[in-house]
Parts: sequence; C-alpha cells; structure tokens
Amino acid sequence: MGQIVAAAIVSHQPGVMLPEAVRKQFGDGRDSTLIEGFAKIRAALDDARPDTLVIFDTHWFTTMQNLVTGAAHYRGRYTSDELPDLIPDHAYDFPGNPELADAIESVAKQRGLRALAVKSTQMALHYPTLNLVHWLRKDERIVSVGCCQHAEAADFLAFGEAIGEAIRKTDARVALLASGALSHEFPPLSQPPKHPSFFHPDNITRPEHRELDQRVIGLLENGDHAAVLDLYPALRKAKIEGFGGHYLQMVGALGGAKFRAKGRAMSEYEAALGTGNIHIWFDLHGAAA
Repeated sequence: MGQIVAAAIVSHQPGVMLPEAVRKQFGDGRDSTLIEGFAKIRAALDDARPDTLVIFDTHWFTTMQNLVTGAAHYRGRYTSDELPDLIPDHAYDFPGNPELADAIESVAKQRGLRALAVKSTQMALHYPTLNLVHWLRKDERIVSVGCCQHAEAADFLAFGEAIGEAIRKTDARVALLASGALSHEFPPLSQPPKHPSFFHPDNITRPEHRELDQRVIGLLENGDHAAVLDLYPALRKAKIEGFGGHYLQMVGALGGAKFRAKGRAMSEYEAALGTGNIHIWFDLHGAAA
C-alpha cells in the first residue's frame, strides 16, 4: 500500500536558478533564504525517504481536464520563454512514475473527473517542476501535476483526493510538493522597488497582500487548513499563484479541511517581483494523511 510520507509548499521563483553572485546582487548583498531552505527541505526528504516526488506545477495551465505526466523518463534542455535570461539552456534528466500516473488517471475517472496521464516526452515542461527537480531531487521519480485554469476550489480538492487514493493503491512512497507562491500580483513594469533588496517583503505589490500572506502562514503553521480553505476567495483576489491549485490539490490528497499537520517555515517570507514566497514543510508524523 502506498503512502504520502512528506508534504511542503515550495517556492520556485526563477531567480533561484541564477548564480549565487548574481542572486546576492539582487539581494543587495544577501542571498535568497530560499536557497538555504532547499537544503533544509532536502534534509527532511532524506528522513522521509520518498521514492516519488509529486510536484503540483502552477505554470502548467490545463484547460479541458486534469493532467499529470505519465512517461517513463524525461530528458532535454529547457529555456524559459518567460525569462530566458534567468533560465537558459537548463539540462534535465529524470525518471517518471507511469504506474502512479496511470493510477491517478484511473481513480480520477472512476470518481467522474476528467483526467489524463500524458505519455508524450515532447510535451513542454515548466520551471515550477524543473527548478524543484534541480534543487531537491536525488534519485526520486517525478510526477508533475497541472493546474486547470477554469477549475474551482472544489475541483482542485476533488482531484487531490483522487491523487491521494491513487497513491494508496500503488506501492509508492510519495512526497507532495506544492510548487508556487502565495499572493502573486506583479507591480507595474515602470514601478521601482520600494526596498533595494529584491527579496525584501517591503517589495510585495500591495500591503494588504502581505498582510494576507502573513495571516495564511500563521494558519499553516498552526495546522488550521480549514481556515486557509475558508480564506480561498481572498487568496484568489490576491491572485494566488496557479489559482491556488498547488496548495488545494496537495491538501485535498491529505484530507482537505480535516488535515491538521502543522507547517514549519524552511525559509523567510520573501518577495519576488512583488509576489509572496516561502517554503513551508508539513510534519505528517501523527497527522491525518
């Protein structure tokens, strides 16, 4: 019987792929705390011993159905069409988990959901997956999950529930990684930053978004996922990344509003071009999962 052995919200902001010296220039002499946070998450993954990382990818926008990657292996080179100077010609090479992907498709369809495990290795991948693979993967298999761009909260939670059931029907040990930010509104292109450090929270686009992010972080640290779900309309208004599909699908797989695992910050709360970013690890020991 498969098991969810780890879960985390993980920032993928593209600046983490820059050389350290360049990151420190962006940070007014200080590196992003997300970098040290990746090492902390990797250490926690070592303790949890997953064999598969399921990454909820907030840039993989699907339309007609819920999609997961289902090929046996992925290999290639990636240049971001959004930020080609930040992520140019990045090589990737990692195994998939087609058995788990097929189980997700099967369970979802049994539940009346539209779902497909995509077998093509020519389909474009996205940096919310590739950045996490770069920083966090050792020898784990990878399944990436898209965010349907016209899904509602209930749809994301329902597909997450299907993923949780599918994991239990396999023999996989899975870490769920919600790859994305909290508030995600970019400032006007001509607006200068308020603080010289790109990463400083003063650079969050709106003060009310920063306040909301901090409130949500507090709830996550207390394990009050039901209250976070209640705040979803406010998070959508604050343009939570990927419509919040990364968090909702992850928490759906873990029991939805009944999930009570407390979060532990693995980085500071940072800005990235006005968006709110943080790594939060959830201790599943003794929690419903």
